[in-house]
Amino acid sequence: MTDAGRHPNITVLTLSEVKSITGYVGNFEVRVLKKARYVSEKECTACGDCVADCPVVVPDEFNMGLSSRRAIYQPFPQAVPSSYVIDMDHCLGNDPIVCGKCIDKCEKRCIDFNMNDEEFTYKVGTIIVATGLDVYDPAQLDEYGYTRYQNVLTSVELERLINAGGPTKGEVVRMTDLRRPRSVAYIQCVGSRSQRRGEPYCSNICCMNTIKGTLQLKEHYPDIDIKVFYIDIRASGKGFEDLFRRSKGEGVRYIRGLPGLIKEDPKTKDLILTVENTATDKLETHRAEMVVLAVGVRPPEETNVIQSMLALQRNADGFYLEAHPKMQPVDSATRGIFFAGCAEGPKDIKESVTQASAAAARAMRLMNPGWLTVEAVTAEVNPEACTACGICAQVCPYHAIRVDKRAKTPAQITTAACAGCGTCAAECPEGAIEMHHFTDAQIEAQIDAILEKDPLERIVVFACNWCSYAGADFAGVSRLQYPPNARLIRTMCSGRVSEKFIWRAFEKGAPVVLVSGCHIGDCHYIDANHWTERRLKRLWRTMERLGMNPERLQLAWISAAEGVRFKEVMEKMERLRQTVTKKEVAETRRILKGNRKKTRAKTKAAPSESLGETEEQGLHTSLPSKI
Repeated sequence: MTDAGRHPNITVLTLSEVKSITGYVGNFEVRVLKKARYVSEKECTACGDCVADCPVVVPDEFNMGLSSRRAIYQPFPQAVPSSYVIDMDHCLGNDPIVCGKCIDKCEKRCIDFNMNDEEFTYKVGTIIVATGLDVYDPAQLDEYGYTRYQNVLTSVELERLINAGGPTKGEVVRMTDLRRPRSVAYIQCVGSRSQRRGEPYCSNICCMNTIKGTLQLKEHYPDIDIKVFYIDIRASGKGFEDLFRRSKGEGVRYIRGLPGLIKEDPKTKDLILTVENTATDKLETHRAEMVVLAVGVRPPEETNVIQSMLALQRNADGFYLEAHPKMQPVDSATRGIFFAGCAEGPKDIKESVTQASAAAARAMRLMNPGWLTVEAVTAEVNPEACTACGICAQVCPYHAIRVDKRAKTPAQITTAACAGCGTCAAECPEGAIEMHHFTDAQIEAQIDAILEKDPLERIVVFACNWCSYAGADFAGVSRLQYPPNARLIRTMCSGRVSEKFIWRAFEKGAPVVLVSGCHIGDCHYIDANHWTERRLKRLWRTMERLGMNPERLQLAWISAAEGVRFKEVMEKMERLRQTVTKKEVAETRRILKGNRKKTRAKTKAAPSESLGETEEQGLHTSLPSKI
């Protein structure tokens, strides 16, 4: 931290908040609000004279409330910048008549109560998201008595007690009588690996943190009795198993099972733990003078704010989702944005440093040339056909489209930000957006070619390039047998499959149509497949209104590794195809042809009406007014 603060090319902004981020890779604009610290960073020497005279005492957040601090304080030892800050929520000095003692004590006149917040705007090429994590609050787990018994601590609180710079100068003491505990019990997985309360995932760091804590306690107090209650110990890193064995060698007892209840002895304030030992299948009672809860970790509350600013994805656990877990583990789906540390998932210091180095390298690789190479598959707007309705800007996962609806300015696409999913082209009611290399004409030509001969024998499949198409390829190389009459049309994303492609397939005599893509939450283009789902729901309603069987149009989520699932879906589609009669297909073609004639007549009668409303482009129903 100190090296970063001294580096001439690094600007460290403390007490700061990112208010907005706009732009795209190579051209991000970041607006930052730097809050006033009421002490000059350049002038303050952190002498500490002002602290002695400050009359306000509040709990110290750095020491988890186990000690106190003044209203003017240094957040933690070796903080950067090395200067004091005033907590204005508790300070009395806004009105010098009330206090102002720190001002009188400061010889260098560093304190300024008139200091205001400042706002800065930075132009940056890439962004690394390192938002860290929050610690689980065990208060809701009432059976452990964290809010009722003073001698029940969290692993973070014990960390501060045993630290030489902590509130007790490295002495571990009980909160009730301030004497050293003769026995300590650790409870693992507090707030982790629970489907009912807390988080369902493993927090990754708790086991080794506990093992480290037991070794530290044994080093300080060799005669202390330590018991660890656990589900299973996950010591999978380099040298971790050796530390685990060393801990057991020091006399630490590891008991397989989590306590169901903790009670306090009212006389001694000792804690009585009741636990089922799953190794012996016996109900046991243990007594400890201190209990330590190995709390898990969770994403910060502000995660959703950064997510909306940068159009990021999050997994089911709430952490940011990388572009690819193997090929792009530090990249986000939005180009130019990378992850480091626990923003992407729980990890220890070594993994965080490794990922931070990888993220820095990826950012340098992108910025060093001074220019960007964009993908050939991008969208382009025909300004003459665009009516500035703004639908394309609303559905774009990357915020790559700008539209001024009031001025009726045609949509503009930032090519560097466009990822080529095609959702905008599929949703455009005017057909004003063209996808390079996946144009409407190219896809329609494939539909026509598939259904040119024996259309009743064909299964038309629209497959997403990254998942379902790769899943089909995996099924092939795995030599899985599936119906050979399936004909795949590759699109970059299921979001590219326009309604008019579906109607064209049915008009050409297709008995069944399948739209397939990535699973919800795993879309390569952030959330483009959500629009696929909404689009198909509209199509199903329209099919019912027209008297068509909605079952003939299917939607399936298939990942690249699900070759077996692709086979099963194709077998289901074949069984469905066999139930569709020649008469039903002929009736469908008649209905669509009649509806097209009505549409054309309506267009001639009302030429100013929106093409999305008249379904000129193949029964393309209009979007809801509110998206």
